[in-house]
Amino acid sequence: MISVITPVYNGESYIESCIKVVIEQNCSDVEHLIIDGGSQDQTVAIIKEYAQNYPHIRWISEADKGQSDAMNKGINLAKGEIITILNVDDFYQPNVLNRVLEIFKTLPENSFLVGNCQVWNSQGQLRFINAPKKLRLTDLLLGWSVNPHPINPSAYFYHKSLHDTVGFYEIEDHYTMDLDFLFRVVQKANIKYVDEVWGNYRYIPGTKTFKDRRKGQGKSRFEPLFAIYYPQLSPLEKVEFALKDIWLKRFVAKVRHFIKRPDKFLPYLLRK
Repeated sequence: MISVITPVYNGESYIESCIKVVIEQNCSDVEHLIIDGGSQDQTVAIIKEYAQNYPHIRWISEADKGQSDAMNKGINLAKGEIITILNVDDFYQPNVLNRVLEIFKTLPENSFLVGNCQVWNSQGQLRFINAPKKLRLTDLLLGWSVNPHPINPSAYFYHKSLHDTVGFYEIEDHYTMDLDFLFRVVQKANIKYVDEVWGNYRYIPGTKTFKDRRKGQGKSRFEPLFAIYYPQLSPLEKVEFALKDIWLKRFVAKVRHFIKRPDKFLPYLLRK
């Protein structure tokens, strides 16, 4: 069984569509756990209405310590052996849950399965497709602009048993808990990447991630994680990281140089 976990707080604008997304997957082996943080709008009323008619929906509503706390509650309540997080404003491609169930039949315990994720703006326009093909810690530590990590949990699924090995989401972390979890997972799990679009992420004004990135907090959020996980690399992996980092810095320096002096680009190519 797949346990779809949705953390939500005052999400009346999206909760109904989120519930319908799971219903429309037409998956007979799914439960939808909705973990509400004590919403003051119509979120709970909408959840109650659907839960009365769809037995695969289970929910709680109580004060929590934030998104990580809500996800951990959902994981502890989950009956399925496969976990996925579906944020209230995100959605799946059609038939993804059945597709994932079939793939997991071929995977060993403690597997982490990743697909691609489409990123949409507030006008409903596709911005780009996140395709995280390289998922070793040495690759991810090079940063988003080099080797993008899975950008949204609607496009990855994993065995619940992984939490016994790598722990849960950090409750005090309200911004990089997904990335922190991924850094732990890629060191322990059997990683399987499938080049198919599975998830959809709305990058829209008003959301926590949108506000944070607009403030330019990405680098400052990443640096503490780098300080934690870089020392966990083996000596050989640190050498590999250093070589890639040096090459990339030189490459970026050349790109910046030719942007400023485009007249130098053609002679450079001819010299090559």
